[in-house]
Amino acid sequence: MGGTNTKATADELTATEKRVLLALGEERGEWNQKTLSEKTDINEDAVMQTAFMLAQKGLCEINEWEKNYYRLTAEGVVYYAQRLPERRGLDLLIDREEATFEELKNAFPDEAEANISTNWLLRKGWARIEEKEGEKFLTPTGNTSWIPPEVPKDRYSRVGVDEEILRIARDAGDIEENILLSRLKERIPEIKDRSIKSFLGDLVGKRDLLERYTIVERRISITGVGKEILSQGISVEEEIAQLTPELIRTGSWKGRKFKRYDVNLSSKETFAAKIHPYQRILDRMRRIFTEMGFTEIKGELVQSAFWNFDALFVPQDHPARDMQDTFYLATRKRIEASEELIKNVKQMHEHGGSLNSTGWGGEWRKELGEELLLRTHTTAITLGYLASHSEPPVKVFCIDRVYRRETIDATHIPEFDQLEGIVMDRGVTFSNLLGCLLTFYKKMGFPSIRFRPGYFPYTEPSVEVEVYMPARGWIELGGAGVFREEVTNPMGVKYPVLAWGLGIGRLAMISLGLTDIRDLYHSDMDWLRNARGFR
Repeated sequence: MGGTNTKATADELTATEKRVLLALGEERGEWNQKTLSEKTDINEDAVMQTAFMLAQKGLCEINEWEKNYYRLTAEGVVYYAQRLPERRGLDLLIDREEATFEELKNAFPDEAEANISTNWLLRKGWARIEEKEGEKFLTPTGNTSWIPPEVPKDRYSRVGVDEEILRIARDAGDIEENILLSRLKERIPEIKDRSIKSFLGDLVGKRDLLERYTIVERRISITGVGKEILSQGISVEEEIAQLTPELIRTGSWKGRKFKRYDVNLSSKETFAAKIHPYQRILDRMRRIFTEMGFTEIKGELVQSAFWNFDALFVPQDHPARDMQDTFYLATRKRIEASEELIKNVKQMHEHGGSLNSTGWGGEWRKELGEELLLRTHTTAITLGYLASHSEPPVKVFCIDRVYRRETIDATHIPEFDQLEGIVMDRGVTFSNLLGCLLTFYKKMGFPSIRFRPGYFPYTEPSVEVEVYMPARGWIELGGAGVFREEVTNPMGVKYPVLAWGLGIGRLAMISLGLTDIRDLYHSDMDWLRNARGFR
C-alpha cells in the first residue's frame, strides 16, 4: 500500500500524526504495528489508524502481507498426549497379531474413537481386513509409519509425518507456517512442500487436530515527503479535540490549538433497513388496483382440478392438465361446490349445457375434477369468488404464488407470482378491459403498451399485453379477455366478466434491470442494498 505523495505541511498534522511521524523518522527505518505502538505510547489500533492517515498524505508507506499460523486444538492436545488412535490400535494389533472389530472397539474408551482408529489404520495401510471362518479380522501389514512416496520408509519406521507435525506444534505452541515447514524438513529432509501441505490439510480439515489462523503483518516506513516535513521542524502541541462547556465558561480555550478535521473525507456509508425490492413492486401493484376501486382476495395454494381447470372450461384432455405441466398431490377430495354447479359444469363440457355451444364432447369425469394439485394460476381463486358473488358489481384481484412444472433457467422457475383480476358488471365491454390494463401499466411506469390478439380456452375475445423497452423491444407480460359464457353460465352469472392474468416476475425483472429471474430470490446483499425497486 503506497502513499499518494499528497503535499502536506506540519501545520496540517494532528498532534498524534506528528508523534507517529517523528517515530518513523528515527534511524531504525522500518516499523510494525507493535513496535510503533510501544515507541509512541499509542495503542496499536490508534497508531495504525494514524499511520493510514499519514499514508493518505504521502508521508509514509504501509506494506501488508498475511502469515499462516498453526496450533494444536483441544482434541489435538489430548491425542498427542495419548498418541493418535490409529497408533494405539496398531500397537494392539502387533501385540495380538490380529483382532476382531469388537476387540478393537473394546480397547478404546468410546466407540467414536475406536471408529477413528479403524478408519485411519486402513487409510494409512497399517492394517488390512481378512476373513476367517465367516468372521472379519484386522491384521497388521508391517507398515508402521505414514510417509509420502519421496521419503525412504526404512529410515522413519516408527513415526508418521502427521505425528511429527503435532510434536513440532506442541513444542512451539503457536508456530508460523514457514517455520513449521523448516523444522519438519530438518527432521525429514527428503519431504516435499506439497506433501507437507497435504498432511496439514488432513490435520486441520479432516481431523481437527490442528487449528490454522491468519495474521496480517504490516511494515511501516517514512517516505521522502515525510522526511522533508521533518526537516522543516515539528513541534508537538497539546490539541483540543472537543470544545466543552467548561472550556467555554472558563475561557481556557483561548490561545490553545484545536485539532484539525478534514471535512472533505467521505462519511461511512450506512444502509438503513428497507423492504425487499421485489416486495415493493408487489405492494405497488396492490396500491394501484386498490386505488382503482378493487378489493384483494386470497385463497388456498392447493386446489381441486375442478376449480383450477374444469370450471374454467378447460377440457379434461388438455395438455396443461398432464403431470408434465402440473404438480398433482396424488390424492383426491370431494369437490367444494354445490351439486347443481358440478352438474352444470359437467353438462357444459359434454354438450354445451343450455347454451348454443357444442361443449367439448365425450364424458366429463367427476373423479378427475376431484384430484388435488398446486394451483397453476390464481384464476381458481377469482373464479371461486365469482361463483359465490354472482350479482354485480364485482371488482376483485389476487396477487399470489402459483406452481407449474418448468425447467429452471434464466426466464422460468416452477414457483412464481401472478396477478389475476376480474370485473363483472352490467354493460362492461372489451374496451373497458383494455382501458383498465392500460391504466395499470402506465401507473407501473410503462408508457408504451400494445395489445395483440390471443387465445385462451376460457376467454373470448382474448388479448396478450405487451410493453415496449428500448433495449429489448416488445415484451409480453400477460393475457386477458372476456370470460366465455361456458365459464359464467354454470355459475348463474348473467353479465360480462372481464378477466386478466399478468406475470409479475417478468415485469419485476424489467423494473429492476435483471436478466435472470432467479436473481429475484437470491440473497445478494450488495444488490439488496442498492436496488431501487423500480425502473
